[in-house]
Amino acid sequence: MKIFGVGMNYAEHNKELEETLYITDEPVIFTKADSALLTRGRPFFLPDFTERCDFETELVVRISRLGRSIPLRFAHRYYDAVTVGIDFTARDLQQRLRARGLPWDICKGFDGSAAIGEWLTVSELPSGIQNVHFHLDINGHTVQSGDSRDMINSVDKLVAYISRFFTLRTGDLIFTGTPAGVGPVHINDHLEGWLEEHLLLSFNVK
Repeated sequence: MKIFGVGMNYAEHNKELEETLYITDEPVIFTKADSALLTRGRPFFLPDFTERCDFETELVVRISRLGRSIPLRFAHRYYDAVTVGIDFTARDLQQRLRARGLPWDICKGFDGSAAIGEWLTVSELPSGIQNVHFHLDINGHTVQSGDSRDMINSVDKLVAYISRFFTLRTGDLIFTGTPAGVGPVHINDHLEGWLEEHLLLSFNVK
Protein backbone atom coordinates (compact mmCIF):
# COMPACT_ATOMS: atom_id res chain seq x y z
CA MET A 1 0.00 0.00 0.00
CA LYS A 2 1.33 3.40 -1.02
CA ILE A 3 0.37 6.78 0.40
CA PHE A 4 0.71 9.76 -1.92
CA GLY A 5 0.52 13.38 -0.82
CA VAL A 6 -0.11 16.42 -2.97
CA GLY A 7 1.45 19.77 -2.18
CA MET A 8 0.28 23.23 -3.26
CA ASN A 9 -3.10 22.15 -4.64
CA TYR A 10 -5.14 25.06 -3.24
CA ALA A 11 -4.15 28.59 -4.24
CA GLU A 12 -5.02 30.24 -0.91
CA HIS A 13 -2.95 27.71 1.04
CA ASN A 14 -0.01 28.39 -1.26
CA LYS A 15 -0.40 32.09 -0.55
CA GLU A 16 -0.64 31.32 3.18
CA LEU A 17 2.71 29.51 3.23
CA GLU A 18 4.60 31.16 0.39
CA GLU A 19 3.35 34.71 0.94
CA THR A 20 2.55 34.80 -2.76
CA LEU A 21 0.04 33.21 -5.11
CA TYR A 22 2.08 30.22 -6.23
CA ILE A 23 0.73 27.81 -8.82
CA THR A 24 2.84 24.97 -10.18
CA ASP A 25 2.81 23.77 -13.78
CA GLU A 26 2.41 20.16 -12.64
CA PRO A 27 1.15 18.55 -9.41
CA VAL A 28 3.64 18.42 -6.54
CA ILE A 29 3.76 14.81 -5.34
CA PHE A 30 5.38 13.30 -2.27
CA THR A 31 5.00 9.96 -0.49
CA LYS A 32 4.51 8.81 3.08
CA ALA A 33 5.68 5.53 4.60
CA ASP A 34 2.99 2.92 5.22
CA SER A 35 3.71 3.27 8.96
CA ALA A 36 2.36 6.82 8.68
CA LEU A 37 -1.19 5.49 8.39
CA LEU A 38 -3.38 6.25 11.43
CA THR A 39 -6.84 4.62 11.40
CA ARG A 40 -9.82 3.58 13.53
CA GLY A 41 -9.75 6.65 15.76
CA ARG A 42 -6.42 5.79 17.34
CA PRO A 43 -4.69 8.73 19.06
CA PHE A 44 -2.00 10.78 17.40
CA PHE A 45 1.14 11.10 19.51
CA LEU A 46 3.01 14.37 19.10
CA PRO A 47 6.56 13.55 18.01
CA ASP A 48 9.47 14.77 20.11
CA PHE A 49 11.48 16.01 17.11
CA THR A 50 9.27 19.01 16.35
CA GLU A 51 8.15 22.09 18.26
CA ARG A 52 5.26 22.75 15.86
CA CYS A 53 3.22 19.94 14.34
CA ASP A 54 0.53 21.27 11.99
CA PHE A 55 -2.75 19.73 10.86
CA GLU A 56 -3.52 19.82 7.14
CA THR A 57 -7.09 18.69 6.46
CA GLU A 58 -7.57 16.97 3.12
CA LEU A 59 -9.85 14.83 1.00
CA VAL A 60 -8.36 11.36 0.63
CA VAL A 61 -9.30 9.01 -2.21
CA ARG A 62 -8.85 5.25 -2.27
CA ILE A 63 -7.60 3.50 -5.40
CA SER A 64 -9.84 0.59 -6.38
CA ARG A 65 -8.03 -1.12 -9.26
CA LEU A 66 -4.62 -1.68 -10.81
CA GLY A 67 -3.52 1.05 -13.18
CA ARG A 68 -0.48 2.48 -14.94
CA SER A 69 -0.33 5.49 -17.27
CA ILE A 70 -4.07 6.03 -16.87
CA PRO A 71 -5.62 8.41 -19.43
CA LEU A 72 -7.31 11.40 -17.84
CA ARG A 73 -10.70 10.49 -19.34
CA PHE A 74 -10.62 7.11 -17.57
CA ALA A 75 -9.17 8.24 -14.24
CA HIS A 76 -12.57 8.30 -12.49
CA ARG A 77 -12.75 4.52 -12.88
CA TYR A 78 -9.74 3.97 -10.62
CA TYR A 79 -11.03 5.21 -7.25
CA ASP A 80 -14.15 4.18 -5.39
CA ALA A 81 -14.19 5.93 -2.01
CA VAL A 82 -13.34 9.19 -0.27
CA THR A 83 -12.74 10.29 3.31
CA VAL A 84 -11.30 13.14 5.34
CA GLY A 85 -7.67 12.85 6.37
CA ILE A 86 -5.03 14.83 8.23
CA ASP A 87 -1.58 15.22 6.71
CA PHE A 88 0.41 16.02 9.84
CA THR A 89 3.50 18.12 9.13
CA ALA A 90 6.45 18.91 11.36
CA ARG A 91 6.42 22.53 10.22
CA ASP A 92 9.62 23.76 11.84
CA LEU A 93 11.49 20.77 10.48
CA GLN A 94 10.01 21.33 7.03
CA GLN A 95 11.15 24.94 7.03
CA ARG A 96 14.71 23.93 7.91
CA LEU A 97 14.76 21.25 5.22
CA ARG A 98 13.37 23.57 2.56
CA ALA A 99 15.91 26.27 3.42
CA ARG A 100 18.68 23.74 2.73
CA GLY A 101 17.05 22.32 -0.39
CA LEU A 102 16.60 18.90 1.21
CA PRO A 103 13.72 16.39 0.78
CA TRP A 104 10.62 16.59 2.96
CA ASP A 105 10.30 12.90 3.80
CA ILE A 106 10.94 13.01 7.55
CA CYS A 107 8.70 16.04 8.19
CA LYS A 108 5.77 14.57 6.23
CA GLY A 109 6.09 10.79 6.37
CA PHE A 110 6.80 9.99 10.01
CA ASP A 111 4.80 7.39 11.94
CA GLY A 112 1.15 8.35 12.44
CA SER A 113 1.31 11.37 10.15
CA ALA A 114 -1.46 10.19 7.79
CA ALA A 115 -4.73 10.01 9.72
CA ILE A 116 -7.81 8.89 7.82
CA GLY A 117 -11.48 8.51 8.70
CA GLU A 118 -14.27 6.18 7.66
CA TRP A 119 -14.96 5.82 3.94
CA LEU A 120 -17.86 7.06 1.82
CA THR A 121 -18.33 5.59 -1.62
CA VAL A 122 -18.02 8.09 -4.43
CA SER A 123 -21.56 7.15 -5.48
CA GLU A 124 -22.78 8.60 -2.15
CA LEU A 125 -21.67 12.09 -3.23
CA PRO A 126 -24.67 13.57 -5.04
CA SER A 127 -22.68 16.34 -6.72
CA GLY A 128 -19.56 14.32 -7.42
CA ILE A 129 -16.12 14.36 -5.91
CA GLN A 130 -15.23 17.81 -7.32
CA ASN A 131 -18.09 19.53 -5.53
CA VAL A 132 -17.86 18.58 -1.86
CA HIS A 133 -17.24 20.60 1.28
CA PHE A 134 -15.09 19.36 4.16
CA HIS A 135 -13.92 20.84 7.44
CA LEU A 136 -11.98 20.14 10.61
CA ASP A 137 -13.15 20.90 14.15
CA ILE A 138 -10.74 21.00 17.08
CA ASN A 139 -12.30 20.92 20.53
CA GLY A 140 -15.68 21.75 19.03
CA HIS A 141 -14.56 24.75 16.95
CA THR A 142 -14.10 24.77 13.17
CA VAL A 143 -10.49 25.61 12.38
CA GLN A 144 -10.19 24.72 8.68
CA SER A 145 -12.60 24.23 5.82
CA GLY A 146 -12.35 23.65 2.11
CA ASP A 147 -14.20 22.72 -1.03
CA SER A 148 -12.92 20.34 -3.69
CA ARG A 149 -14.07 22.82 -6.38
CA ASP A 150 -11.07 24.96 -5.41
CA MET A 151 -8.44 22.34 -6.23
CA ILE A 152 -5.85 23.49 -8.75
CA ASN A 153 -5.48 19.89 -9.98
CA SER A 154 -8.62 17.76 -9.92
CA VAL A 155 -8.75 14.28 -8.43
CA ASP A 156 -8.86 12.78 -11.92
CA LYS A 157 -5.81 14.76 -12.99
CA LEU A 158 -3.92 13.64 -9.87
CA VAL A 159 -4.73 9.98 -10.52
CA ALA A 160 -3.65 10.24 -14.15
CA TYR A 161 -0.48 12.16 -13.30
CA ILE A 162 0.68 9.90 -10.45
CA SER A 163 0.07 6.80 -12.57
CA ARG A 164 2.66 8.02 -15.09
CA PHE A 165 5.37 7.39 -12.50
CA PHE A 166 3.93 4.78 -10.10
CA THR A 167 1.76 1.76 -10.71
CA LEU A 168 -1.42 2.33 -8.71
CA ARG A 169 -2.74 -0.66 -6.82
CA THR A 170 -5.97 -1.40 -5.00
CA GLY A 171 -5.83 0.23 -1.56
CA ASP A 172 -3.32 2.96 -2.41
CA LEU A 173 -4.28 6.37 -0.98
CA ILE A 174 -4.01 9.88 -2.37
CA PHE A 175 -4.13 12.86 0.01
CA THR A 176 -5.31 15.51 -2.44
CA GLY A 177 -3.95 18.68 -0.81
CA THR A 178 -5.02 21.09 1.89
CA PRO A 179 -6.84 24.43 1.72
CA ALA A 180 -5.85 27.51 3.70
CA GLY A 181 -6.12 27.49 7.48
CA VAL A 182 -3.49 25.02 8.64
CA GLY A 183 -2.29 25.29 12.23
CA PRO A 184 -0.67 23.48 15.15
CA VAL A 185 -2.14 20.72 17.30
CA HIS A 186 -1.54 20.31 21.01
CA ILE A 187 -1.75 17.56 23.59
CA ASN A 188 -5.37 16.83 24.61
CA ASP A 189 -6.84 18.32 21.44
CA HIS A 190 -9.81 16.42 20.00
CA LEU A 191 -10.04 16.44 16.21
CA GLU A 192 -13.14 15.80 14.10
CA GLY A 193 -13.11 15.67 10.32
CA TRP A 194 -16.35 16.24 8.39
CA LEU A 195 -17.31 15.63 4.78
CA GLU A 196 -20.54 17.53 4.15
CA GLU A 197 -22.79 16.38 7.05
CA HIS A 198 -20.84 13.16 7.67
CA LEU A 199 -18.50 12.91 10.67
CA LEU A 200 -15.83 10.56 9.32
CA LEU A 201 -12.78 11.22 11.48
CA SER A 202 -12.52 11.54 15.28
CA PHE A 203 -9.44 11.12 17.48
CA ASN A 204 -7.34 12.69 20.23
CA VAL A 205 -3.84 14.12 20.37
CA LYS A 206 -1.60 12.65 23.06
